[in-house]
Amino acid sequence: MRVPGVVFASRSLLPDPAADRSLEQVANVATLPGIVDASYAMPDLHWGYGFPIGGVAATDVEAGGVVSPGGVGFDISCGVRLLAADLGRDELRPHLDAVMDGLGAATPRGMGSGAVWQLTSRDELDAVLRGGSRYAVRRGFGVERDLDRCEDHGAVDEADPTQVSERAIERGARQVGSLGSGNHFLEVQAVEQVYDEPVAEAFGLRTGQVCVMIHCGSRGLGHQICTDHVRIMERVMDRHGIRVPDRQLACAPVASAEGRAYLGAMAAAANYARANRQLLAHAAEQIFRRQTGRRLDLVYDVSHNLAKIEEHVVAGVVGRLCVHRKGATRALPPGHPELPEDLRAVGQPVLIPGSMGTGSYVLTGVAGSPAWASTCHGAGRVRSRKQAVSAGHGTDPRGQLEAQDIAVRGASRRGLAEEMPSAYKDITAVVEAAEGAGLCRKVARLVPLGVVKG
Repeated sequence: MRVPGVVFASRSLLPDPAADRSLEQVANVATLPGIVDASYAMPDLHWGYGFPIGGVAATDVEAGGVVSPGGVGFDISCGVRLLAADLGRDELRPHLDAVMDGLGAATPRGMGSGAVWQLTSRDELDAVLRGGSRYAVRRGFGVERDLDRCEDHGAVDEADPTQVSERAIERGARQVGSLGSGNHFLEVQAVEQVYDEPVAEAFGLRTGQVCVMIHCGSRGLGHQICTDHVRIMERVMDRHGIRVPDRQLACAPVASAEGRAYLGAMAAAANYARANRQLLAHAAEQIFRRQTGRRLDLVYDVSHNLAKIEEHVVAGVVGRLCVHRKGATRALPPGHPELPEDLRAVGQPVLIPGSMGTGSYVLTGVAGSPAWASTCHGAGRVRSRKQAVSAGHGTDPRGQLEAQDIAVRGASRRGLAEEMPSAYKDITAVVEAAEGAGLCRKVARLVPLGVVKG
């Protein structure tokens, strides 16, 4: 280990070493060339590919620091978008079934193809890979204000579609504007509690307000990009004199041809994911207008699987770092120059989805965060999908959700069983641990009214 491993968690949130090797992964990440300060892990820590999910690590670009696809994961730029409606929970009640039926019909989901936007040419897909949400808005899927409330103003500028393989292109061409499967969802929610009124007001949130939360990523395109570039880096590590304790940590110097190629392809996948959420949000907004006569406005859109070149102070000197966040969310503090003017005084909205059927949280970034302005990204699994299905054998997950007055659309029994709360850590405990560690601050808690899943 070149640096310590630091885990932000209460004792009850620590993984069981006999069943989950994520603490070993924290130690493995600490061996990466150029790593700075520490190998960090968030309270929702659990085992992942190479890096633990909930892992954060920064490498010094000028000192041979590496980039590792395992530090981003297969669902590149998987993230969360939150929209706020201009109506309250009680006003929605008589329209909820119609809204959920509309969202169910308008939201392509599941393992295969099917999407809001059927691209007709490679040039059009290249435009998505370069332009992300910006291109989607130009094509009429949303409004200009949306981009002010998106991380990176809706697109990562360093995207290089020439580094995206034909196989990745094939997988992505028919999935732009689709939810996917697994833990991805579209959820209608209500703001149950506000902890910080001035910040919530700046975000556009109030108690009782209806919101829509969308959780999805870069689909098959991002998965293939990760697969392709892991293989490339496995082949070149010896040439760069790199040794890692786990081949899943395959990496290359950020400044190398392989490092630059991965970052360009990763940025293209990130832009695909941004466009994906933009399209799904536009479809949801149309349903709300049609069924309720009210609009949806974007609160924020942020990723939790990404590597970014950022400037941070290290040993009193500003340096360029490659910050890997895998299952971790960027949480910019008040005053940060990358925040839009209307949010700069209060900090960045941080969107933390809970497990299905439980609450979700909106947080904000804080000054002096100890982990490169990063915090948790969700509840964090304690059971694999297979274990969750086995544990729920003989139960009725749909009935359990409907007993809580949560409307369910489009999910199989197995898909619901995989994502029930018993498969996850307590989201409230995760958020409290993150806040207690000085990583973020609570703004509001939201509860589910209806869910669309693959």
